[in-house]
Amino acid sequence: MALTPTRDDKFSFGLWTIGWVGQDQFGGPSRAPLDVVTAVEKLSELGAYGLTFHDNDLFPIDASDAERTAQIGRLQKALADTGLVIPMVTTNLFSHPVFKDGGFTSNDRAVRRYSIRKVLRNIDLAAELGARTFVMWGGREGSEYDSAKDVRAALERYREAVDLLCDYVTDRGYDLRFAIEPKPNEPRGDILLPTLGHALAFIETLARPELVGINPETGHEQMAGLNFTHGIAQALYQGKLFHIDLNGQRSIKFDQDLVFGHGDLQNAFSVVDLLENGGPNGGPSYDGPRHFDYKPSRTEDYDGVWESAKANMRMYLLLKERAAAFRADSEVQEALAAARVAELSEPTLNPGESYDDLMADRTSFEDFDIAPYFNGKGFGFVRLQQLALEHLIGAR
Repeated sequence: MALTPTRDDKFSFGLWTIGWVGQDQFGGPSRAPLDVVTAVEKLSELGAYGLTFHDNDLFPIDASDAERTAQIGRLQKALADTGLVIPMVTTNLFSHPVFKDGGFTSNDRAVRRYSIRKVLRNIDLAAELGARTFVMWGGREGSEYDSAKDVRAALERYREAVDLLCDYVTDRGYDLRFAIEPKPNEPRGDILLPTLGHALAFIETLARPELVGINPETGHEQMAGLNFTHGIAQALYQGKLFHIDLNGQRSIKFDQDLVFGHGDLQNAFSVVDLLENGGPNGGPSYDGPRHFDYKPSRTEDYDGVWESAKANMRMYLLLKERAAAFRADSEVQEALAAARVAELSEPTLNPGESYDDLMADRTSFEDFDIAPYFNGKGFGFVRLQQLALEHLIGAR
């Protein structure tokens, strides 16, 4: 398997990722700002296929119409020159002090109206650039103090905003879907819709739930102590994996945004295996962008930034290669059969069987021998995991 990225791999990067200047809570920037044209040209050279951005990654929040138009034009020319595409766009409702209490759910009604208008304008730009997904990360939608936020009212305002956005893209005829990006905390003490499960439940309350899915991020789910592979599997099961953010995270702490695979490597392996080999026919289960939402370390200069971009793509391709070898291994196939993994896909009830039929089947209860499950009838999961890890580290 080739380890050189191509456009067919659908690797994409946020402008805010490669363009992160290295500032944090304790220190200012360690790199100069990155120009969008340079970003497009360099990503194209490295084999990526897409660039994503927040509106204010491209132009300042207070940009004049002329400044905004000029920057959009420069981006469009760079895209035309390189063939890079814009698969996803999002809106910054978190950086400026006006969003200190959120955008869609701010206690300040005027801020809520401003936020919706800002998003609507950016939806028009997303459609103009051919984006198919519009991500919504509510990083400021939350609180630090329970008494300060009426959470039920906040969720109603969240729903009101998303319903309006769905009406807008429908009425305009835009080929655009929305993807909610959950996160448990940071920058707010607690963020609304903190996990993939919360977001999925919220989506079912919307007027047009078919237009809204999930953009799960590795580190965000792992910050909550959750298994990212399980979350991706549930999003796929419910047909809601509209986009995905890949990065690295080491345990429950601040959002590290490491290179993909530079955190929980075993879980990164299982995520790639699921995306590439978890479809009903054993092929890919997801055909969207493999989007890297990471931050190049503050320790790096721009040579290091581009090395980190390459590292994300190479790590994904290496894990894809390892996952393919794992699935092709005859001993793994034997271990999967012994673990009865495929049996879980068989319905528990027989075709046409009712609960009355089940109750009448003595073999399913009265005559079912549970004794052999004590000190016997193991599933061999440890052997299967050992084989997976041996493929992961290249020992097989």
